[in-house]
Amino acid sequence: MGGFDDVTDVLDYPMFVVTTLSSDGRTAGCLVGFATQASIDPPRFLVGLSDKNYTHRVAHDASRLVVHVLDAESMELARLFGETTGDDVDKFTRCAWQPGPDGVPVLDDAAAWFSGPVRERIPVGDHTAYLIDIDAAEVRRQPARLLRLSDTGDFEPGHEA
Repeated sequence: MGGFDDVTDVLDYPMFVVTTLSSDGRTAGCLVGFATQASIDPPRFLVGLSDKNYTHRVAHDASRLVVHVLDAESMELARLFGETTGDDVDKFTRCAWQPGPDGVPVLDDAAAWFSGPVRERIPVGDHTAYLIDIDAAEVRRQPARLLRLSDTGDFEPGHEA
C-alpha cells in the first residue's frame, strides 16, 4: 500500500504566479501550485507560499498579493518565476508588467489575474497560507487549458520546495 506521496503524484494542480510588493518597495513573485478558492461570498482565495523562497520573505511584510492565471501561452512566465529566485535575479526586469492595485506588479502575459489584500497568514508546515479578499480581477484571454503541474515537470526550481 502506497503513502500520501503516491497520491500527490497523481494530482495535477493548476499553476499560478503570485506577485507582491513589500512596504519598503521590494517586488517579488513565484510559481505556486498550492492555491484554491476559499469562499464565494465574500470572494476569497488561499495561496500557499514556501517558507524557503524569497517571495515568502517579501510577502511577510506585504499588504496585497496578485495571483496570475497561466495557460500554455504563459510557459515563459512559469519558467521565469519557477526556475529563478529573487535572491539572485530581478525577475521583473525580464518580463513585461504594469503596476496593479497598490502598485503590485501585474504580469502582461498572464491569461487572467486577480488580487486582494492579505486577510490572514497561517503557518501550515513548510508553507504559509495567505488568505486574500479579492477586490480586483481581469480576464485577458479565455485559456483553452490552464497550465498544470505536469507541464512544469522539467523545471529546475529556484529554491527547493
